[in-house]
Amino acid sequence: MVTNSISWTNGTFHLALRTGTDHPVSVAALDPRDEPGTLFEPAPALVEILTVQHGRARTSQRYGESAIGARLRYTGHQTGKDAHWHTLTVQQRDDETGIEADVVFRAAAGVRAVQAVTTVRNTGQEPVQLQAVTSFAAPLLTGGRAVDPAALRLASGSSQWLGENQWTLEPLRSVLPDLNLGFHDQDQRGHLIRASTSSWSTGGPLPTGALVDADDDRWCWMWQVEHNGGWAWELSETRRGANLALLGPTDDQHQWLHLLQPDQAFTSVPASLAVSDDGLQGALAEMTSHRRALRGTPVTTGPAVIYNDFMNTLMGDPTTEKLLPLIKSAKSAGADVFCIDAGWYDDGTDWWDAVGEWEPSAGRFPNGLSEVTDAIGLHGMGVGIWLEPEVIGVRSPMADALPDAAFLQRNGTRVVEHGRYHLDFRHPAARAHLDQTVDRLVHDFGVSYFKLDYNITAGPGTDVGANSTGAGLLGHNRAYLDWLDGIKTRHPLVTIENCASGAMRQDYALLSRLDLQSTSDQQDLLRYPPIAANAFVSVLPEQAAHWSYPQPGMGDDEIRFTMATGMLGRMCLSGFLDRMTPGQLALVREAVSVHKALLPEIEASSAFYPSGIPLWDDQWLSVGLRASERDLVTVWQRGHEQNEFTLHLPRWTGQDITIRWLVSGRGFETKWDPSGYLFLTDTTGSRHPYAATFTVQAA
Repeated sequence: MVTNSISWTNGTFHLALRTGTDHPVSVAALDPRDEPGTLFEPAPALVEILTVQHGRARTSQRYGESAIGARLRYTGHQTGKDAHWHTLTVQQRDDETGIEADVVFRAAAGVRAVQAVTTVRNTGQEPVQLQAVTSFAAPLLTGGRAVDPAALRLASGSSQWLGENQWTLEPLRSVLPDLNLGFHDQDQRGHLIRASTSSWSTGGPLPTGALVDADDDRWCWMWQVEHNGGWAWELSETRRGANLALLGPTDDQHQWLHLLQPDQAFTSVPASLAVSDDGLQGALAEMTSHRRALRGTPVTTGPAVIYNDFMNTLMGDPTTEKLLPLIKSAKSAGADVFCIDAGWYDDGTDWWDAVGEWEPSAGRFPNGLSEVTDAIGLHGMGVGIWLEPEVIGVRSPMADALPDAAFLQRNGTRVVEHGRYHLDFRHPAARAHLDQTVDRLVHDFGVSYFKLDYNITAGPGTDVGANSTGAGLLGHNRAYLDWLDGIKTRHPLVTIENCASGAMRQDYALLSRLDLQSTSDQQDLLRYPPIAANAFVSVLPEQAAHWSYPQPGMGDDEIRFTMATGMLGRMCLSGFLDRMTPGQLALVREAVSVHKALLPEIEASSAFYPSGIPLWDDQWLSVGLRASERDLVTVWQRGHEQNEFTLHLPRWTGQDITIRWLVSGRGFETKWDPSGYLFLTDTTGSRHPYAATFTVQAA
């Protein structure tokens, strides 16, 4: 037996892997600061490959201990540096099947986070049916020592339409109980698993999660699976400790089965892990830096503030008559782009199952859509338009114009969902139709901003040109990403907002490419705050497009409330601004101006939660952004008899501070305790909802 190790770093993040002649490569140490002096052994395999022919080495529901994973042996590794990224490629082989597995790690310089992806090649003589391939698998380690699961808290989230980004922080043992495995002298057969369903990657459990040490609130791992379709993450336990596995689609969860013929290769979806010794806030800061590295291009190349005519306003019924006064008032409020949302392509309001041609309606725009888009340009704003590229209504002429092979199918029948067919972007006719649509809108109407929506799901996928429905869906998902890359190549100055009934597809396969993320369709201003605040766990602050929808029927404090919700992300403005009084519009204009001034700090900040992660029914809640010289904090009070609220601001412990409220209004009374706590009091006693944003810095 020969055992060695690989040590790799990007200058801050340190990873050690065990290699040997009688065991697979495994993660033996992870440290956010120092090169580990202790290596964990024996550890679970770095790569797990589940197949129909070979299955698991020991029966369980876990993705650990696969038969092929246990037989993989180290054959080599290479390191490199490409621009901003440090890379490590580790190669293994299973001699029994001829399966080779390469894991590519990459870490941005100065960031304590790593992305991993696994490529499986069949160099054997027989085809292999893949059921699951891990992108990353490791024991939970602090340096080279196992972490005690009893000391950990799990942060996990879920979303649904109108109720996105609902996060909880709970003891890990409440969901992964201690089974006394040592007494039974066996490892766990069950697992804690979170997985997506169908093609809404974030329409249920979220692909982001974290574990933090509950005792000292220092050690923390945060992860994300970066895919716009099927994914899973798993926590499980052996007698040696707890383990984490990150995967793309699987047979069990997504009906994914991939036939790997000899001389063929399959690459898993990317997954990333951030590590910190500064608790959840520190891990989120590292993941935030990692997400910016994944994007590469700053978001601020696009417009600062978007006005969109949909939310609580035209609601899919735009016309020239309705839009022209809104365009004028949006410019007056300070908007930089005016986005025409749904309905612009149909003469009536019953357009849901007739979409797909994407030609402007002559009935809605008697003098042509160009009358409206020209007005937007004359007011100095960019032209935006809503599009739902992946669907064709069953009544649309395009349903017959495109071949059957351009649609998702099951057993020779097109998949129908809510009166719509689902395009398959693997087919050139589907992509050509949408390429022509985008190019035409850019050329004919000067569109510089697209809001790309996605309001249906694809079921488990398609069996056309694939070994399984899940494999067909994965192929479509990857083809859609490739199509988006093509748009960005042809139109590099176009800004694209990602939307899927709000945030039902809020993942970094898409957000590494696109500019903004709609965070919700929630129309109730009182229910939006926890959605907006918690979005920063999954999305960069500068990408999180929060609605601010002031209305002429609102009181001044209600207007301030909804404007505060958009203040610390990317403000997406709506509402009948044209019907407002001068005083009301002045409040909107003031908030937009303040938001624009904050954007340079927002795009370099990371989020923190001074009153803890907000829960759905919290009456007081808050979120902060840590900028270089100061903190930006928004507080919402949703109407409650409790009139006091405490914020923990440890950055300023032992210092005198200066607090500045950023918009006009009454704010809250404050009292600072130099031990790191700020006490807020609502002295009005009115119990009416109120929200405000303020800055904190050293006096």
